[in-house]
Amino acid sequence: MQYSSDSLTNSPSSSSSPTRSPPYHAPVASPCAACKILRRRCVEQCVLAPYFPPSEPQKFITAHRVFGASNIIKFLQDLPESQRADAVSSLVYEANARIRDPVYGCAGAIFQLQKQLRELQSQLAMAQAEILNMETQQANMVALLCKEMAQPQQPISPPSDSFTGNDYELQLQQGYGGFFDDANIGVLLEPLWT
Repeated sequence: MQYSSDSLTNSPSSSSSPTRSPPYHAPVASPCAACKILRRRCVEQCVLAPYFPPSEPQKFITAHRVFGASNIIKFLQDLPESQRADAVSSLVYEANARIRDPVYGCAGAIFQLQKQLRELQSQLAMAQAEILNMETQQANMVALLCKEMAQPQQPISPPSDSFTGNDYELQLQQGYGGFFDDANIGVLLEPLWT
């Protein structure tokens, strides 16, 4: 098929030509990773070139393996330019997750992270409860010490090793007869063994 110079221009005189030529795209010096892997010529307006640079071929290999090149191209063409970089990043992440876990993919990673989050929240709650318990114990000890310090100090007499008669007389006056009290005399006279 030959293209005339009239068919490449959009002048009114070329409207008489029945065939319309496809737009001409100049080849790029270094093809993008997608075109290199697909073994096709990379053109200047390649949809995949900005997102799959030649230095990162594994990125396209992973996405192509899971989603296929035609699906990736269709997906990117349907999106506005501002969202394409994020979409490619998401596609590559999902493809990596699908290769690691073919059944659950990204959802498996999300469930695993949620489980880990619940476990960490439980550990945090236990640690906070333990801290609260220790703070309560410390507050009780401080209150007890303050209470003891606020009471008047009574002199503590040293314990006596020998029994003095004064103590015994004092006990008798107060009604503490001790072992030889009148009530205990009958017990002394009873035999120990029967």
